[in-house]
Amino acid sequence: SRRGTFSVYFKNKLKLALIGQSLFGQEVYSHLRKEGHRVVGVFTVPDKDGKADPLALAAEKDGTPVFKLPKWRVKGKTIKEVAEAYRSVGADLNVLPFCTQFIPMDIIDSPKHGSIIYHPSILPRHRGASAINWTLIMGDKKAGFSVFWADDGLDTGPILLQRSCDVEPNDTVDALYNRFLFPEGIKAMVEAVQLIADGKAPRIPQPEEGATYEGIQKKENAEISWDQSAEVLHNWIRGHDKVPGAWTEINGQMVTFYGSTLLNSSVPPGEPLEIKGAKKPGLVTKNGLVLFGNDGKALMVRNLQFEDGKMIPASQYFSAGETSVVELTAEEVKVAETIKVIWAGILSNVPIIEDSTDFFKSGASSMDVARLVEEIRQKCGGLQLQNEDVYMATKFEDFIQKVVRKLRGEDQETELVVDYVSKEVNEMMVKMPYQCFINGQFTNADDGKTYDTINPTDGSTICKVSYASLADVDKAVAAAKDAFENGEWGRMNARERGRLMYRLADLLEENQEELATIEALDSGAVYTLALKTHIGMSVQTFRYFAGWCDKIQGSTIPINQARPNRNLTFTKKEPLGVCAIIIPWNYPLMMLAWKSAACLAAGNTLVLKPAQVTPLTALKFAELSVKAGFPKGVINIIPGSGGIAGQRLSEHPDIRKLGFTGSTPIGKQIMKSCAVSNLKKVSLELGGKSPLIIFNDCELDKAVRMGMGAVFFNKGENCIAAGRLFVEESIHDEFVTRVVEEIKKMKIGDPLDRSTDHGPQNHKAHLEKLLQYCETGVKEGATLVYGGRQVQRPGFFMEPTVFTDVEDHMYLAKEESFGPIMVISKFQNGDIDGVLQRANNTEYGLASGVFTRDINKAMYVSEKLEAGTVFINTYNKTDVAAPFGGVKQSGFGKDLGEEALNEYLKTKTVTLEY
Repeated sequence: SRRGTFSVYFKNKLKLALIGQSLFGQEVYSHLRKEGHRVVGVFTVPDKDGKADPLALAAEKDGTPVFKLPKWRVKGKTIKEVAEAYRSVGADLNVLPFCTQFIPMDIIDSPKHGSIIYHPSILPRHRGASAINWTLIMGDKKAGFSVFWADDGLDTGPILLQRSCDVEPNDTVDALYNRFLFPEGIKAMVEAVQLIADGKAPRIPQPEEGATYEGIQKKENAEISWDQSAEVLHNWIRGHDKVPGAWTEINGQMVTFYGSTLLNSSVPPGEPLEIKGAKKPGLVTKNGLVLFGNDGKALMVRNLQFEDGKMIPASQYFSAGETSVVELTAEEVKVAETIKVIWAGILSNVPIIEDSTDFFKSGASSMDVARLVEEIRQKCGGLQLQNEDVYMATKFEDFIQKVVRKLRGEDQETELVVDYVSKEVNEMMVKMPYQCFINGQFTNADDGKTYDTINPTDGSTICKVSYASLADVDKAVAAAKDAFENGEWGRMNARERGRLMYRLADLLEENQEELATIEALDSGAVYTLALKTHIGMSVQTFRYFAGWCDKIQGSTIPINQARPNRNLTFTKKEPLGVCAIIIPWNYPLMMLAWKSAACLAAGNTLVLKPAQVTPLTALKFAELSVKAGFPKGVINIIPGSGGIAGQRLSEHPDIRKLGFTGSTPIGKQIMKSCAVSNLKKVSLELGGKSPLIIFNDCELDKAVRMGMGAVFFNKGENCIAAGRLFVEESIHDEFVTRVVEEIKKMKIGDPLDRSTDHGPQNHKAHLEKLLQYCETGVKEGATLVYGGRQVQRPGFFMEPTVFTDVEDHMYLAKEESFGPIMVISKFQNGDIDGVLQRANNTEYGLASGVFTRDINKAMYVSEKLEAGTVFINTYNKTDVAAPFGGVKQSGFGKDLGEEALNEYLKTKTVTLEY
């Protein structure tokens, strides 16, 4: 689905009162103002521990009237002064994005349009305060939210709109909220307000069938009942994570569980742990505490919290009490004093930081954790802590002990040293590795060279990145070769390999907001698209191939017997060895995932070269691979140029396979080098000029919407983008008119702005190439209907562009733009074979599409189109299970699906006589 890809221009605007709090409320407030609505008043909660709510901060900064009210009524009656303050702003509509206070009905009904409320469930299911928690606790397969008209009931008012999403097996409250409920909820609240402004807002009565009400869960009600399946136990634990926390009794003490995942691999070895009420002891393993359901299946929890508030990794349960208090050296005392000053700066409401001071009980939030970790890195000699370190040691005394152990190298987490470049952006601290990643360590390039990676939004330098030399390539290949031939990876069983890949997928998902932010900074990807596609599909790809690890198998073959003896012949599928992967810049992380997941699932080691202009998510991926437990040398990342690092990979004698995605000319050069060097196995996903044929019997609204997505998705930087549209003559003019109307509604801007539809092109040279492409089209006589120019603002922005009257001999008809340029050609009514001949008259064959209501015509066209993929009445619909690749000069070999595994495997035939 491409919902929300193209914004809509609204002319009707309202005066709004925002009632509520939180970061969600702040985002709704900001987006409503951007859409032109006037927020005449913000009614929120008083400051807590001297800190204003985020909604209040944003409103005060804008000069919007802010009212901080402890309560709205006394003894059931509205406080007179509160009511007067409210009515003074003269709102047309009350908007309640997130509100913990009880708002009296005379306030709710006061504006002429009444009040609308956001609720994080698909009403009428899960009415009440803890809706997201109960969605998980009850094992719902669908989650979502409702925007409804407030009435005098509890979440019972008529529905204005609803949205839903799938619940993933290991979703947490945070994951569900951050992936869908937060970003889509903001957009939905803005949409709801505009529907009201336009007089189009429905009032759909809630059905009572399926209605449920659940209250706020309290700690005493969150005890785990053990005689249930592993999935039910998992749902109970994740539904209570982080508040109030699902608990059980272990050795007479209440212990709370956090970080639950279903265990899909074999149960690892561990030490038994008796748990009150559980029929089978848990297992304390090196990865966490394994728990068992009454169905014999298992789950794992990562962290445990004791009654005194102390939290530990579950893997350390038996050693947690053995840690002695370390005496500090004079130098370590100085570090402790520095950290005390940092704590005091964050906890400004605490007069004195004492040993017993608890970071979170003193008012710190998750954003303060990022600040603490970063300030310690800056002021304590680059000491690199993880956010989890703060959660594991919340009291100052315990925190200092943890820091000292880090300094002394007694903590295993210090194995990986990362010298980050950190930026406060998108309301988070983004931490980006920038060095080569070779043999499990981040290191500078051998010759010390670096280059600048540029933010296409404004042309500024994000950071300097190591520029890999020939020596760095050789080191990376040597590390990968040693890991394959002599290391743990080569001896690891397939299921354990799959477990590591599942863990890596989980880490990608846990860090998806940071990864999407880096992708937006480094490639110009619109943040919401980066979350869903760039990062979301990367997670799905690793999970998909993790499941294949223990299912790769050969076959038994009947052959002629060597009489009088007998023979047995079978085949084995084996990894190739060291593989090189070279990826492009349009989907930096997703292209990495598409190739490396299949490569690793097959048991190979790899050396990956990201595109020179977009190296940062690949390097962040390397960091996460270490956290997932991948042995050193299995994954190596070398940023740098194609001419040096890429060419060396294609020539290297120890590499047995090279997977490449990029241009056809470079693909030809790589294929030649691979052949001349050591006849490497090669797979190539190259250029395209994908035809999209739109017949006059299509569903025109859908064809317009999806035709635009086929061209403008990801700013047109999309390998399967529709490079040429053939539109049947009788609907041609209407199609063009509708496309231009929709383009005018698109918002071009900062990719981190949630309302942006169209971000900057990836880099300056590419923008200049696209502008030249348009100039060539005009010179050859094509009609420039819309766009064709650079947007007059900082950065590398280009207007979405439409050309018509494109004839077959023209440059635009033959060559790929790889940008937001729609190239339209007309074909005669009913000329199916003629348009097919024109569509196939290209050396490329990556993808294609057809829009028609006639299934016979659709199937005939799909058979005749010369392309690796054909979309019928849809476009851009790729899936991790469906093979992807081209024909002709668009390359050969497949990414995704079972077929991708064969690109990274060799078949060995074994025959024995008996």
